Amino acid sequence: MTDQRTDIFATRRDQMFLRFDDDQIARLSRFGERRSYRAGEHVARVGDKGIGLRLVLSGKIEISQNIGGQPSHIVTHERGNFMGELAQLSGRPYLVDAVALTDVELVAIPPERVRAVLVGEADLGERIMRALILRRVGLIETGAGPIIVGNEADADVLRLTNFLRRNGHPFHQLDPKEDSCAQTLVERFHVEPEELPIVLCPTGQLLRNPSEDQLARCVGLVGPIDTKRLYDVVVIGAGPAGLASSVYAASEGLSVLVIDCRSFGGQAGASARIENYLGFPTGISGMALMGRAFSQAQKFGVEVAIPDEAVTLECGNEPCHVKLATNEQIQARTVVIATGARYRRLGVDQLEHYEGSSIHYWASPLEADLCRGQEVALVGGGNSAGQATVFLASRAKRVTLIARRSLDDTMSQYLVERIRSLPNVEVVVGCEIAALEGEGNDLQAVTWRDRSSGTSTRRAVRYLFSFIGAEPNTDWLRNSGIKLDGRGFVFAGEEIDDDRLPLETSRRGVFAVGDVRACSVKRVAAAVGDGAQVVASIHAYLSKQGEAEVEVQPVAAVATA
Repeated sequence: MTDQRTDIFATRRDQMFLRFDDDQIARLSRFGERRSYRAGEHVARVGDKGIGLRLVLSGKIEISQNIGGQPSHIVTHERGNFMGELAQLSGRPYLVDAVALTDVELVAIPPERVRAVLVGEADLGERIMRALILRRVGLIETGAGPIIVGNEADADVLRLTNFLRRNGHPFHQLDPKEDSCAQTLVERFHVEPEELPIVLCPTGQLLRNPSEDQLARCVGLVGPIDTKRLYDVVVIGAGPAGLASSVYAASEGLSVLVIDCRSFGGQAGASARIENYLGFPTGISGMALMGRAFSQAQKFGVEVAIPDEAVTLECGNEPCHVKLATNEQIQARTVVIATGARYRRLGVDQLEHYEGSSIHYWASPLEADLCRGQEVALVGGGNSAGQATVFLASRAKRVTLIARRSLDDTMSQYLVERIRSLPNVEVVVGCEIAALEGEGNDLQAVTWRDRSSGTSTRRAVRYLFSFIGAEPNTDWLRNSGIKLDGRGFVFAGEEIDDDRLPLETSRRGVFAVGDVRACSVKRVAAAVGDGAQVVASIHAYLSKQGEAEVEVQPVAAVATA
C-alpha cells in the first residue's frame, strides 16, 4: 500500500466512503431496482462496462484494485454504502473488483438515473459527487488502470502517460530496467526493445507501443458512436469553451455530444497555474480547473468521445453531419466549433528528433519531475510561458527564458514581477532559437541568436519548452463553407452580417466559441463566457426551426416523476 493511499484514505475517508441512513436509503432506492448476489459472487470485475451506482441494502462487498500486478484491498461496503466512482456517470469500465463476502442485496442505479439523483436530490447528490471525484483521485494516486512498461524518459512513454494523465485516467508506469515485475512482463510476452513501451490493459489485453486511439479503446475511454441518434448539439473541442458549451446546454435539457481528438482541457488544461481566473485568488492548475468542468459535464449527462477527431463538416441541409476519422458520422441539429488552437512549432532543424522526449509544449508535473535539477530553456513571452517558467523554476536547476520582445509588452505584470524575483531564472530578450544539438532523442544543447546583432550563444540544456503561440485548428473546415479570416480563425456573429445570431458562423446552426473565433479574447474566462452565451443562440436557432421549447430542468423532473 502506497503512502499516497494512506494519505488520501486517512484524510478524506469519511467523504469517500460515506454511509447513508435509512431515510436516505429510501430516498435513493426509488431511482433503481433491487438485485441480489450470493457470497463469493462478483458484483463487478475490472474491465466490465460501468453500470452506475450500487447502493448496499444488506451484506458485505469487498472492493479491491490491482496495483502493479498485485491485488490490494480498498474498502468493504456494508448497508448504506455505495459502489462506484466518477467513470460510472458515463458507463465507462470498472477499475476495481467487487466481490460479495456474504449474500448481498442492493439497489442498482444506472448512469442516467445517477444523474437524476445528482440533480433531483441536491443535498445527497452533492455528497455523492464529491465521493465519486475523491475515489477517482484515489485510483489515480495509487496507480489503478493500465500498466505502462518502459523507461519514463522515453518519448512514447511520455506520450502515453501524458495522454492518460490529461484525460484523468489512472495508470501505473514501470521501468523494466528497475522493476522485476516489468522485466517479467517483457520476458513473458517476448517483447523486443523496439516494441516498448507495452501496455497491459485492465482486461488483460497487451498493446505494443500503441497509438493514443488504441490505448483509449483498450481502457474504455471511447467506444462506438450512435450514428443513428440526432443530437441537439455536437460540440467539437473539449477545452474551456467547449466544456462550458456542453455544461450549459446539457443543464438546460439539450442532448449533447462533445468530441476531442486528444483530451479535455485544451491549452488551458496544460497550464501549470492560472492565477487570474475569477474566483480563485490563490490560483488553480489548468488541469484541476478543467477536470472540474469535465466532471460537471458528465453530471449533466453530456456524452463524451475522446479521442475522436472531426475531419469534415457538412451543413447544407438539416441536419448537420460531422464525419470522424473513424469514418463514423454524427448527426446534429446544431454544431459548436470549439477546436481552439494548436501549438506553433519552432522553425529549426532536427526539431522532430527531440519532440516528446526533450522538447515539450506544456509543463505538467510529469515534465517538471523530469526536469528536477536540470538545465532548462523555455521559449515564449506570453502568460502561458510565464506560468510555465514559474512552475519549472521550482524544480529545475536553472531556467533560461528566451523571448523576442520585452516581457513587459507581452506578459501580465504579476508574472513579470514574479519571474524577476526568481534567482534561478535568466531572461534573454530579443533572441530566438537557432540550433539544437543532441544524441538520439536526447537534447544536449541549444543555440540562440540575437535578432539585432546576430550574435549566437550556446548553452548546455537538457529540456526545451516551447510557448510561442498557437494557430487555429481549422484545417478540417476548409471545404465546409465556414468563412475564415486570413489566419484561419472563424468569423462569427456580427463579423459576418447583422442577421446572424451571436456567435453563429456563416453556416446557419453552426457556432464558434473560444480561441478559434476570429475576434475572441484569448483568455480562459472569455472562452467560458462564449460557452455560456452560445446556448442562448442555440435555443433561438432551434426555436426558429420550429423545435418545441425545451424545459430547463428535465433531469430534476425525471427524478421527481
